[in-house]
Amino acid sequence: MDWRADGILLAVRRHGEASAIVELFTAEHGRHAGVVRGGASRRMAPLLQVGAQLDATWRARLSDHLGSYTVELKQGRAAEAMEDRVALAGLSSVCALLSFSLPERAPYPGLYARTLAVLDGLGANRWAEAYLGWELELLAEMGFGLDLSQCAVSGVTQDLAYISPRTGRAVSRAAAGEWVDRLLPLSPAMEGMSRGLPDVIEGLQVTGHFLAMHLAPGLGDKKLPAARQRLMDALARAAAQETAT
Repeated sequence: MDWRADGILLAVRRHGEASAIVELFTAEHGRHAGVVRGGASRRMAPLLQVGAQLDATWRARLSDHLGSYTVELKQGRAAEAMEDRVALAGLSSVCALLSFSLPERAPYPGLYARTLAVLDGLGANRWAEAYLGWELELLAEMGFGLDLSQCAVSGVTQDLAYISPRTGRAVSRAAAGEWVDRLLPLSPAMEGMSRGLPDVIEGLQVTGHFLAMHLAPGLGDKKLPAARQRLMDALARAAAQETAT
C-alpha cells in the first residue's frame, strides 16, 4: 500500500533512538500518522517543524498498519512566523487543534483548503479574523457548527445579539428576555464585521466554549491543547498594545 500527497505537519514525537512518528493532515487522507526513519536526527530537525508543508509518500504492507513516510520540504512556516508572537502562536494553535480534533484517516478537503489559506496568511493584516473563521469551520466540520442565520426563538434575522451556549443558535436582543445573563455574546467578528482585536477575542471566547464544552467531551473529555490558550494570551497582549498606542 502506498500513496503520495502534500500535507501539513501537525505533530512530531520521537520513536526509538533515531526515528520519529509524525502526523500529517492531507486533503485526501485526513490526519494520518507514520514513521519517518531518521526523523530524530539533526539533519531532519529543520524539515520536521510543525506547520511545514511536506511532499510525503506513505508506504505500508497493509492499509491498517502505521506505515512509514518519506518526506521532502515544500514550504517551512515556523521560521517565518518566529518573529511575530501572534503568528507563531496561531500556527501552533491551528496544528494542535487539528491533531486534537480530527479522527484518524478521515478526509476533510474543505477544511484542508481553509487551513492552507489561514497558514499561508500568517501575520497578514486581519489574520486574526481569518483564524476565527477557521475555528468556526472546524466546529462545523466536527458536527458542532453554530447557526447564526436567524433567532432560535422568534425566527427574525435582525438585531441578533446572543448565542445559546447549549445549541449554538443565535438569539435576538428582543427575544433574550430573562435568559440574557446565560447567553453568549454574538461578536460582530463572527459575522465578518470586526471592529478590531477585542471583537475577535470575544468571538474566540465563544468558539472556545464550544470547543471545550461540546467537542472535547465527545473526544473522551480531553482538555483543549495549551497552544490555543497561548494564542488567546498573545492576542490579548496585542490588543492591549493597540489600545495603549
